[in-house]
Amino acid sequence: MRKCFFCCLVLTFFLQCCNVVKAKPPRPVWTSVQANAWYAKQPWIVGSNYLPATAINQLEMWQAETFDPSRIDTELGWAQSLGMNTMRVFLHDIVFQLDSAGLMTRIDRFLRIADKHKIRVLFVLFDSVWDPFPKEGEQRKPAPHVHNSGWVQSPGKKILMDSTQHYRMERYVRGVIQKFATDERILGWDIWNEPDNTNDGDYAKNDVPDKAEVVLPLLKKAFLWARQANPQQPITAGIWDGNWEVGDSLRPMEKLMIEESDIISFHNYSSADVFRQKMEQLQRYHKPLICTEYMARPRGSTFAALLPIMKENHVGAINWGFVDGKSQTKFPWDSWRKSYGDEPPVWFHDVFRTNGTPYDEQEATLIKQLTGLTKK
Repeated sequence: MRKCFFCCLVLTFFLQCCNVVKAKPPRPVWTSVQANAWYAKQPWIVGSNYLPATAINQLEMWQAETFDPSRIDTELGWAQSLGMNTMRVFLHDIVFQLDSAGLMTRIDRFLRIADKHKIRVLFVLFDSVWDPFPKEGEQRKPAPHVHNSGWVQSPGKKILMDSTQHYRMERYVRGVIQKFATDERILGWDIWNEPDNTNDGDYAKNDVPDKAEVVLPLLKKAFLWARQANPQQPITAGIWDGNWEVGDSLRPMEKLMIEESDIISFHNYSSADVFRQKMEQLQRYHKPLICTEYMARPRGSTFAALLPIMKENHVGAINWGFVDGKSQTKFPWDSWRKSYGDEPPVWFHDVFRTNGTPYDEQEATLIKQLTGLTKK
C-alpha cells in the first residue's frame, strides 16, 4: 500500500512538473454554413496590421517595460477617425514564457483601448518572417532607413529545431486562447503568419533549413491546440504564396492552412488584376475571405486599386502598416540591399506619419468614404 501511494505521489509530481493537462476534444473546423452565418453578423472588416510607432517589434510592443498604452490609445484614435474597425496584432511566445500573467493583463488593457475606439482585434500567435533569433529584454535600435529591421520570428529557430521544446508552444497557444475564448472584443485568431517564409536575401543563410518541412507538423499541432481551447471566434492562417488555381496545385502547407481554417485569409501585394484573380480562386471554398496583408504602393497594391474590389465582394481588408515609426515600413523590402534617404520616393506601407497626419490625404478621404464615415 505504501509503495502504491509513493508511486502515485511521484506520478503526480512528474505531471505537475511537465505541466501535462488532459487535453479537451478539439472543436470541429467550422463548416461553410457556420462560417458564413458568423460573417453575416459582422460589418465589413477593414483595418491595418498594427504596431505602435514606439515599438520595433512584437517583443517591444508587449514586454512590460516598453508597453505603451498612451501611444496605443492615441494611434487607435487615428484608426477610428478613418472608420477602421479591425487591427491585426502580433503576439510573441517569449513574452508569454517570461510573464504569462503580465501578458494577459496587457492584452486585456490593449483590448479595452481598442474597444474604446470601436476596434476589434485579430491576434497572430506565430510568425516565420525576418529575424530567427528573438531575444527578450531591450531590443536593438532600427537600422537607418531599413524596412522592418528589428522584426523577429516566433518561435525562433532554436525552438523550431528542437521538438522537445514544443510543449512550451502548446502552453502558449492554449493559454492565450482559453483566456480570451469568449471575448467579443477579439475578431479571431491567426495561427501562423507566412509559416514557410524563408526570408530569401535577408536572413536566408541563418534561417531554418527545409523550413516548410520543419514548420508543417508544428503548424498542424498549433491548429489542434487552438481548437482544443474552443474559441467562439474563428481560427485562420493566411496563405500567401504558390499556385491557388485548383486544389491539386496547393502545396501541403497551403492545403493544411485552408482545411484547418474556419474562415479563409490570404495575403496579396499585387495590382488589381492579379488580386482579383487570387480572390476568385479562393471563393470556390464558399467561406468568408479576409485579406490580412496587402498595400505596397509602388507595386500597384494601393487603397484606391483594391479597397473598392474588396468592399464590392465583401472581402475583409487589412493592409500592412499603420503608422511610421521604429518598424520603418514606409521603406520598401529592397531597402535591405539598396540605400534610401530619409524619405523614399513613394511610401511602401503605412497610413499615418508619426505625428498623426495622413501620408496621403486622398487615401484618407477614400478610406473614410468606403467605411461609411463620410459621404462622397
